[in-house]
Amino acid sequence: MIDAMHPKMVTKIPRLWISKFFFANTWMAWLWLIVRLYVGYQWLTAGWEKLTGYSIKFTNFGQATGSAPWIFGNNDGGALTAYLQHAISLSQGSNASVQPWYAAFLRDIILPNAGICSYIVTFGEILVGLGLIFGCLTGVAAFFGLLMNLMYLMAGTVSTNVILGVLSLLLVMAWRIAGYYGIDQQLMPVVWGRRLRDMYSRANSPVNIPPDVAVEASMPSLKVSDSKLKRVSLTRMNEVGEQEAAQTDDTSFRMKPDK
Repeated sequence: MIDAMHPKMVTKIPRLWISKFFFANTWMAWLWLIVRLYVGYQWLTAGWEKLTGYSIKFTNFGQATGSAPWIFGNNDGGALTAYLQHAISLSQGSNASVQPWYAAFLRDIILPNAGICSYIVTFGEILVGLGLIFGCLTGVAAFFGLLMNLMYLMAGTVSTNVILGVLSLLLVMAWRIAGYYGIDQQLMPVVWGRRLRDMYSRANSPVNIPPDVAVEASMPSLKVSDSKLKRVSLTRMNEVGEQEAAQTDDTSFRMKPDK
């Protein structure tokens, strides 16, 4: 039974082509650019309103929101305290929209530290928005945005949190390419090393032809038959493919030589 739980050989299940196409192919980076600009805009405007009390949305740019800033005032944490108290009240009754355990978490941990949490929420929303708009650590920014969406939803606030949460989850899944048109194109290879650097450098190149195969094909003096040269070339390409597959978990481009 122990051998069954810890087999000596492990079979890797390859990812579906549609998953690789949407979440790991730089051709689709333009789609995630649109998504992260929208989500980043929503977070940045929400955080700016909490910071200043004024809106920077396209529809009412520069107008007062009607509510005082959450921080840097005489009543830091006041707005968040009112929000938390309302969320805790939603946990009462038979059809409560807030789970009792989450209401206890808000009452015992968040509410006593509402002043500090107001700063965390305000600057967190602004940083998430800037990270998504400029494509800087896009996957990390989308993750923390998703975390805030979940916390708002569990506190009984639906609003746009469902849509933003789904889009943020997709951005997390596409973290390799979501910031390709942004700072991540230069930052991610430095942070994550050679694997992403190689992916970005050979973007949209499904197969790399080895140099020695190209040399063999360009030297007629070898007098090798076309079928033999093709068999040697494909064998060599398979070897390179196995090396790349070990790094990218992608074996879909391996080819078989003619018999």
